[in-house]
Amino acid sequence: MAEEQYVIEMRNITKQFGTFKANDNINLQIRKGEIHALLGENGAGKSTLMNVLSGLLQPTSGEILMDGQKVDISSPTKANHLGIGMVHQHFMLVDAFTVTENIILGSEPTSGITLDKKKAAEEIKRLSEEYKLLVDPDAYVRDISVGMQQRVEILKTLYRGANVLIFDEPTAVLTPQEIDELIEIMDGLVKEGKSIILITHKLDEIKKVADRCSVIRRGQYIGTVDVADVSSQQLADMMVGRSVSFKTDKKPATPGETVLTIKDLVVKESRGLEAVKKLSLDVHRGEVLGIAGIDGNGQSELIQALTGLRKVESGTVTLNGADITGKKPRQITESGVGHVPEDRQKYGLILQLSLSENIAMQTYYRAPLSKSGVLNYNEMDKYANRLIEEYDVRTTSEKAPAGSLSGGNQQKAIIAREVDRDPDLLIVSQPTRGLDVGAIEYIHKRLVEQRDKNKGVLLVSFELDEILNVSDRIAVIHAGEITGIVDPKETSENELGLLMAGYSLEEARAELQKAGEASE
Repeated sequence: MAEEQYVIEMRNITKQFGTFKANDNINLQIRKGEIHALLGENGAGKSTLMNVLSGLLQPTSGEILMDGQKVDISSPTKANHLGIGMVHQHFMLVDAFTVTENIILGSEPTSGITLDKKKAAEEIKRLSEEYKLLVDPDAYVRDISVGMQQRVEILKTLYRGANVLIFDEPTAVLTPQEIDELIEIMDGLVKEGKSIILITHKLDEIKKVADRCSVIRRGQYIGTVDVADVSSQQLADMMVGRSVSFKTDKKPATPGETVLTIKDLVVKESRGLEAVKKLSLDVHRGEVLGIAGIDGNGQSELIQALTGLRKVESGTVTLNGADITGKKPRQITESGVGHVPEDRQKYGLILQLSLSENIAMQTYYRAPLSKSGVLNYNEMDKYANRLIEEYDVRTTSEKAPAGSLSGGNQQKAIIAREVDRDPDLLIVSQPTRGLDVGAIEYIHKRLVEQRDKNKGVLLVSFELDEILNVSDRIAVIHAGEITGIVDPKETSENELGLLMAGYSLEEARAELQKAGEASE
């Protein structure tokens, strides 16, 4: 029988950084017209492998074949010429340029010596219609939604003639509706004979869209499976190398006294409009209170006000009975608040500094980490190493820059820093955004541990299954107001969805009852 010819074949790819092997002898075979998922934990080596395929990195050893012919992909430009395009997780777009200008950047069409923008706009319109990407070629990138920006990235690769598209964690920043739209776009692309490599760790997405899935663990190739033949549980176990639990193991909560009281809080967003409107809420010791809501309904402003990062217009915040309204961030953390911010790279870490310096960020001004204003680096390293060990932060060394760690390990480092200070209230925002099942399981366990130590945990998340899984009570926020507080054991995703859309609890329950009766 003739050997199957693959559109892409990566053979024995090894990529070494110093003594560390990010990819260790990996094989990958992609068929024409398939969606091929590349699954692995954070830091498993998925992005490194795809950076080799897209010409951003050169392999230490191994070879790449396209349609059976050996190719040398020495740069991203070479990859483009060969028909390989990458849609990056962090978009590579210029805000001040239009959609058209971004798409043609670096491969501008000319008429004689002048730039032929009209020709470019026509080609973009044609591609946009053919692949149902529907973007406005004249809109400025700064004015369009994140989902639209992603479509611009996809168009950019198609404009350059890509037949193999690499999507790096494409749904990390999208709403559920935008994810459904992206899945339709991907289906359309493979129907046209394109091949897609999907880097992800979201198992439900793989089950929904992928034909085959290759698993990488700690830089090594584990195997390739037909997605239709395996369960999400089997994929998770292959990825992590042990049995993973999707359910957070916890005993029922025994809430104690109130640790945080928010009364009639009003907070404005950056344009001066009210983002939080007379919001009142209590968090008790010994409970996880989850805040569910669609992004942009006042969650960020609420957390920033509670942690001293944004001005409180009116209302009060008390911690253990003491008023902390409008206090400075350090005064608030000193009074017993830990904060894991929603964007670990923007607000949680200084990526250029070492892991050791980042871990000391909340306590560097105290002995033994410093004396009379002079930092003691030996003590800082000792402290960092204890937490690295205790929280299983995978890094080459405590002196490695925080930016060199995978997302999951960056998150573990922040949680280690905040929890180790033993706060009475832990405020956690989007704690598992962009993380794999192994890291999610670990972080959920740590949050429940805090609760069981009689601390209060305030959890803000857009992931409904996370809210339902970890919370003991759920408060739903819509347009800066709490629309209802429910027990996770007595609610459903449908009920939460209606509350998130602005229904009151009574209206949501009446609506669901009506729908239930109609379907009987």
